[in-house]
Amino acid sequence: MTSPRQGPPERPPYLWAGLLSVAILVLYVVTIAPSTQFWDTSEYMAAAKVLGIPHPPGNPLFVLMAHVWALLPLASSYALRLNLFAAVTSALASGLLFLVADRFLRDAMTAPRWARLATAAAGIIVGATSFTVWNQSVVNEKVYTLSLFSVALVLWIAVHWGDDAPGPHRDRWLWLIAFLLALTATNHLMGLLVIPAVIVYVLFTDATALVRWQVLAGIALVVVVGVSVWLFLPIRAAHFPAINEGEPTTWAALKSVLNREQYAKPPLTDRQAPFTAQLANYWQYFSWQFGHDWSNRARQILAVLFLGIGLLGGWRQWLRDRRGAYAMTSLVLTISVILVFYLNFKYGFSMYPEQQNVPREVRERDYFFIASFLIWGIWVALGLSVLMESVARFFAERLDAAASWQAALPLLAVAALPLAGNRQTASRAHEMLPRDFAVDLLESIEPYGVLITAGDNDTFPLWYAQEVEGVRRDVLLANQSLMNTDWHLRQLKRRPAYPFDSVHATLPYRGRSWPQPKAPALSLTFAEIDALPPGYQLAQRSVLQVGKVRAILDAGILERTDLAALQLIKDNLGNRPVYFSRTTGNYPDRMGLTPYLLGQGLARKLLPDSVVPSDTNAFIGGMGWVELPRTQTLLFEVYHPESAARARPQGWVDVPSEGILSLYWLMYAAWGEIAKAQLNDSTKRTARPDSTLVATRAKAEDIAKRILVNTSYGRRQTN
Repeated sequence: MTSPRQGPPERPPYLWAGLLSVAILVLYVVTIAPSTQFWDTSEYMAAAKVLGIPHPPGNPLFVLMAHVWALLPLASSYALRLNLFAAVTSALASGLLFLVADRFLRDAMTAPRWARLATAAAGIIVGATSFTVWNQSVVNEKVYTLSLFSVALVLWIAVHWGDDAPGPHRDRWLWLIAFLLALTATNHLMGLLVIPAVIVYVLFTDATALVRWQVLAGIALVVVVGVSVWLFLPIRAAHFPAINEGEPTTWAALKSVLNREQYAKPPLTDRQAPFTAQLANYWQYFSWQFGHDWSNRARQILAVLFLGIGLLGGWRQWLRDRRGAYAMTSLVLTISVILVFYLNFKYGFSMYPEQQNVPREVRERDYFFIASFLIWGIWVALGLSVLMESVARFFAERLDAAASWQAALPLLAVAALPLAGNRQTASRAHEMLPRDFAVDLLESIEPYGVLITAGDNDTFPLWYAQEVEGVRRDVLLANQSLMNTDWHLRQLKRRPAYPFDSVHATLPYRGRSWPQPKAPALSLTFAEIDALPPGYQLAQRSVLQVGKVRAILDAGILERTDLAALQLIKDNLGNRPVYFSRTTGNYPDRMGLTPYLLGQGLARKLLPDSVVPSDTNAFIGGMGWVELPRTQTLLFEVYHPESAARARPQGWVDVPSEGILSLYWLMYAAWGEIAKAQLNDSTKRTARPDSTLVATRAKAEDIAKRILVNTSYGRRQTN
């Protein structure tokens, strides 16, 4: 069953698709991130650089493609080259979807060719400039732009296959589709979401194609070739690259990575939030897509507008092109409603803020629905065609046919609304804070130090700095959440002590001799690491003493990460510097380590004995003991405070990662108070105030003030 085509066969407008892709790419390049960003960006960049294995399911296709892409001399910065990879794949996806939209419009719209092409372009521009698509296309935060490209390519090939003449030549298109689907599965399962639409399109075109043995046999060859990319994981893991999450060197470990067992998702029957709340969360994300810079009321109005235009387009397609309508409807439902059910998220991070005690996702998850926001542009194009026809009919009695369509052309200006409404928050131009934070935190650590961090945003950027830019590779990074896994602990044991270059070091460590450790940072054998229990029950309050340091452990469960942290302290105190990043909050304080922790900028060093009060060591409320000279040097001669303090018209958009920004504010605001207190200290006051304190106080207060207005708290205060 096929839909009749209007008029003779027409060559697809590849030139126009290419021009549209270039135009969208230019927009993405103008607003592209110059370096790494928070969340998974740094992990993927580091994995691509070292041919490593990022978090489950490992994404081998992305790692291989990104590694090769980054070898191209497209930019001086490795991070920028990979951000361009995201921009190019997303722009190409838009060009392919333009071809799909144009093909559907041939059956659904009676108009001059130029009007049809303009309408298709307008709809795709809406999708390409929607907030999530734009925001994810200017930084390689995820692997999803590669999935977008594969979905768009498969969809276009299916549509093109439907127009080909029956015969062996046409069947080969189905082999190509099967190969691409198998291949994209080795990047991310998102690429498989197009399968229902392809099956429907094939059934309504030539149902016998799915039972012909030649087709099925060809598919079974090519699928094996596509999925063979998964072999990269065990092969590469056995070479122990620097990024080797899950360490899939055995069948059990490989299965764990592929099944994402690390994340312990519940079965679909065990809903983490009511399905109605999950749908409401999707609507919240949909409402962000067309005017994210503007007020919530404006967002909702635009969301209703583009929802209505898209539904109008779907209605038109159902009237005039049942084959396309069945395929598009199945695709839209798969990448929205069905995906919401399958993902089974908790309440959204910012949903129902008045409900304080509901389980929430740790960040906004709009990026999981990126395909639905981009592909919605196809139905928007079809909906705009209906409106264009109505306007053209209105002018038909007054103007000739060509002029009536020209009179309807201004209607397409509605496609510029997302471009105007997302231009500030979707852009990542000039954003250097994640990279500079990584360098600042690493430079807070003395040579060969062990640094305990908390989670993604205070670890992944440091991985990037070390493995991509070669910054302070001598520092050993122990991640609190990952130390609950056996593979991370094995990697801590394996990682060598990379040499420290004291000649080119920053001020606190330059020109001094720093002995390079010989022993591993973790003394446990691999068998002992594997034998560590997930938790250990303490029946009563206990004390662990390492030299003069007394760790106080309350009764309850000690998790594997706690056991590992204590083991790192035991093995390294007196041999290697041991630090806790300030991003770990009061984690070391809960172990009773406050008397032994001396703050040095963004980190706190664990001393072998209690901190001695002095002119150089001060106890600051909320910060503990602070070493003043070292902190002053770091704050004003080493760190990059302007990356945090630079003006951002919409403030810091990603509230879940705002803690890093707030940490800078805390450091500089605290220094302003320290300098103020010392200048007002009557016992130290002289006729001429300390010029250094005066200067640093003014600078710290200015930096802190400019950082604060970027935070959600600061913006609430000013509003």
